[in-house]
Amino acid sequence: MRAVRVGVGAVGLAALGWGLTLLAGLGRPLLDVVVWLAGGIVAHDAVLAPVVVGLGVLTATTAPAWLRPSLVRLLLVLGPLTLVAVPVLGRFGARPDNPTLLDRPYTAGWLVLALLAVVATVVDALRRRTVQEEDEEMLP
Repeated sequence: MRAVRVGVGAVGLAALGWGLTLLAGLGRPLLDVVVWLAGGIVAHDAVLAPVVVGLGVLTATTAPAWLRPSLVRLLLVLGPLTLVAVPVLGRFGARPDNPTLLDRPYTAGWLVLALLAVVATVVDALRRRTVQEEDEEMLP
């Protein structure tokens, strides 16, 4: 197990080194990158995490037991997916002088991924409900 951890750690450090090499070659001021990274942390800690925790508490107190794990998984998938998609869904950075920027149907892509997540959630929830009902029937 230790060898696996060391191997994974080595791969992570190599990826970090490669990323820093690419970052240094961009020629952008490092402060811009730091501000962008800090914005991601703030968005996670101030927006995404409280919303997911609040919805998780709401789910845990109102949803039936068989539905809770499926709904929590859905929140954990759709929350970050939506947060990452906000810049392209809002078309921030689109410029009229360059129509090749943001030229894909990002909203349709997000909707397809959200629909797949919801379908997987429904399938998982129905499976859990069936298993729970079978378990209850087996009890004396």
